[in-house]
Amino acid sequence: EVPLTSERYRVRRLPFCSLTRGDVAFFERLMPGRVVTNPEELKPFNVDWLKSVRGCSKLLLKPQTAAEVSQVLRYCSERNLAVNPQGGNTGLVGGSVPVFDEIILSTVLMNRIVSFDTVSGILVCQAGCILEKLNEYLEEQGFIMPLDLGAKGSCHIGGNVATNAGGLRLLRYGSLRGTVLGLEVVLADGTVLDCLASLRKDNTGYDLKQLFIGSEGTLGVITAVSILCPQKPKAVNLAFLGCQNFSQVLETFTTCRAMLGEILSAYEFMDEKCMELVKKHLKLSSPVRDSPFYVLIETSGSNSTHDEEKLTSFLEQAMNSGLVTDGTVATDDKKIKMLWSLRERITEALTHDGCVYKYDISLPVGKLYDLVTDTRARLGQSAKNVVGYGHLGDGNLHLNITAESYSHSLLDAIEPFVYEWTARYNGSISAEHGLGFKKKQFIQYSKRSEAVFLMQRFKAMLDPKGILNPYKTLPSS
Repeated sequence: EVPLTSERYRVRRLPFCSLTRGDVAFFERLMPGRVVTNPEELKPFNVDWLKSVRGCSKLLLKPQTAAEVSQVLRYCSERNLAVNPQGGNTGLVGGSVPVFDEIILSTVLMNRIVSFDTVSGILVCQAGCILEKLNEYLEEQGFIMPLDLGAKGSCHIGGNVATNAGGLRLLRYGSLRGTVLGLEVVLADGTVLDCLASLRKDNTGYDLKQLFIGSEGTLGVITAVSILCPQKPKAVNLAFLGCQNFSQVLETFTTCRAMLGEILSAYEFMDEKCMELVKKHLKLSSPVRDSPFYVLIETSGSNSTHDEEKLTSFLEQAMNSGLVTDGTVATDDKKIKMLWSLRERITEALTHDGCVYKYDISLPVGKLYDLVTDTRARLGQSAKNVVGYGHLGDGNLHLNITAESYSHSLLDAIEPFVYEWTARYNGSISAEHGLGFKKKQFIQYSKRSEAVFLMQRFKAMLDPKGILNPYKTLPSS
């Protein structure tokens, strides 16, 4: 485990006040029974999902309403107490746990669905609703959430919005910046900003919600979300294919986009190392012959006969032209889930392989796998495994490196090499995971200094005392 105060991060506690008995007494009066001070109970909230960063908060609060969040932040602002907003704590860049002794403000009890309109498909809910639970609720009414990701069983929609999470449906439904229609946000001084519009079109002034989507809890605490949900597709088909090299993966994508058009909903890829780890650590089996690369293609539409015909003719074309060497198709739920798990559970398999160094990169699609090849060559025997997988349809690569244990010298060989390589091809050093704590000092590889300065001015204006999720997202001004 990496100690947070390691030299690498050079982080010092800012001059916030320390928690007193009087503070705890105030919160206990405000929300009796929903204040946690027991160190054992606090442990899981102080460490991230990857167990790579750890804070030492002595207080966890579980508000149920925006009004309670407002009172908490007003008090903390007056007392100069730092606050760490936390959803499902499934982030991968250390953004959702304290760095020092910040008060943890958890949305875990803010899990109420406020309304759902079956005509417009607009859902309004509190920020602590779990993504998978929302999807189950919507499916009963013939709709689905516009996002889907591996952590859906525990991540909160508020955290998804705060980090602008991407995931497996982005190719089809776009990012949260397009599907989130409105937000309710509590600012650092306790002001409740109600921009919870349920309109698809609203051109009255600045689009304030966009400031908070992807702001990682540094500008305000998201307490409710209004989101546009697509209808549940009547027909879902999945193809899982093997390709001999990356150029065939790319050519298959071009063919697939041309032939499947409007029904294409996901195009994911993984390399053979990913498959080895999923088989070894999770005991999953592949229905496709061993290949250097695997591709998962999902179609979703309203007419199963039409979709199956399209998919069949695409597969015939891909097989006949030698793009694909082996493959399988799934139309029933059970097999679809089984094939998706080969891709969705790679992250889990990696955690069983040792210490994981994770990189989430956007690149021009043609360059996507070159970074994996170059990193593998650079690290040689010092890494256990170097793997690449991700959302090829969105140009998003997940580069992961595993080692037996954490090593300073290995990290120095990876960073800033990976960021410099990405910047050379005008990529983004964080496609969907955000910057959080671990990547904030590398923002200059993707953003010019003028842009970073403007971000710091927004932060200073909305949170003048800097109490909201300090030490995260932006380099210190």
